[in-house]
Amino acid sequence: MIEDIKNDASTRMGKSIESLKNELTKTRTGRANVSLLDHVMVDYYGSEVPIAQAAAISVEDARTLAVSPWEKALVPIIEKAILTSDMGLNPVTSGDVIRVPLPALTEERRKDFVKLVRQEAEQSKVAVRNIRRDGNADLKELVKEKEISEDDERGALEVVQKLTDKHIQEIDEILSAKEKELMEI
Repeated sequence: MIEDIKNDASTRMGKSIESLKNELTKTRTGRANVSLLDHVMVDYYGSEVPIAQAAAISVEDARTLAVSPWEKALVPIIEKAILTSDMGLNPVTSGDVIRVPLPALTEERRKDFVKLVRQEAEQSKVAVRNIRRDGNADLKELVKEKEISEDDERGALEVVQKLTDKHIQEIDEILSAKEKELMEI
């Protein structure tokens, strides 16, 4: 029972970290990356779908993405979706290909991104702490039902705390790496 609680907490904390990594890939660092457009949605035959389901996205060079829609009719729709996204990108269309140049980041914009990244990291830390709280509550419930002893509970609480500390340290490491990446020119 104690082992199940520890495994569940560890798995859920790991998923929180994976979610953070996924969110951070969407944060622009000045280099072209196909995942930058992952959250841009396009109206594709009446359905809102991610751009990757309506077009092929590739990195043309270090600062340019190339978007090749599956159908010519989608070119203006995709171009408008990129233009109206919150990323500040100005796509350029040439025939069937939409080129998305990534402007160099200003110091002020870099600092804004760092704030955003810190907020994402803090949300992940809160999620990890909530998982710890849930695990601790489950352990207390087992003691209350006399399924484990208080000594077993104390030891399990320490293990859950160590798991929490380990995952929060990992979040801090991911955050500092992303901040460094954002601030380098």
